[in-house]
Amino acid sequence: MGDPHRLTARSNLRRLPEHFHRSVEGALYSWVARYSTALVVLVALDAVWLNFVGISMFSPVLGGMLLDTPRWGPAVLFYLLYALGVVIFAVAPALRSGSLRTAFGHGALFGFFAYMTYELTNLATIKVWTSELATVDIGWGTLLTALAATASFAIASLAGRNR
Repeated sequence: MGDPHRLTARSNLRRLPEHFHRSVEGALYSWVARYSTALVVLVALDAVWLNFVGISMFSPVLGGMLLDTPRWGPAVLFYLLYALGVVIFAVAPALRSGSLRTAFGHGALFGFFAYMTYELTNLATIKVWTSELATVDIGWGTLLTALAATASFAIASLAGRNR
């Protein structure tokens, strides 16, 4: 048979103090709140931007290069991964410092560098890409990411206070 004194993983978990279970549950709840808030803000604001500003800005320049219907797989993957980046590089440092300014600032920097990388690469490699497109989109990405990080920080802070 086995050693009667050997503890299984399940029995080990039962022996952990209740405050440990609450802290793990709280951390998971806070992480889900951070991530889902960043994701919702990014998707919602970007949908408004793309439908009202982006189409009128990109269509005249890119014309026939644009698809009639987006490829949703890569778009979904982008938002899922980008929201994770916002939480890791902007929201987590803000939560450590307890500062809304850090959330906004780190979010703005993350957005600036991410969108700048995309836009300057396009400017360097695509004939029809313009400096105006690049400048406006970098500005938008900077603001969008700063707002997502700030909202995520605020919700995570409230969630942490209410647990």
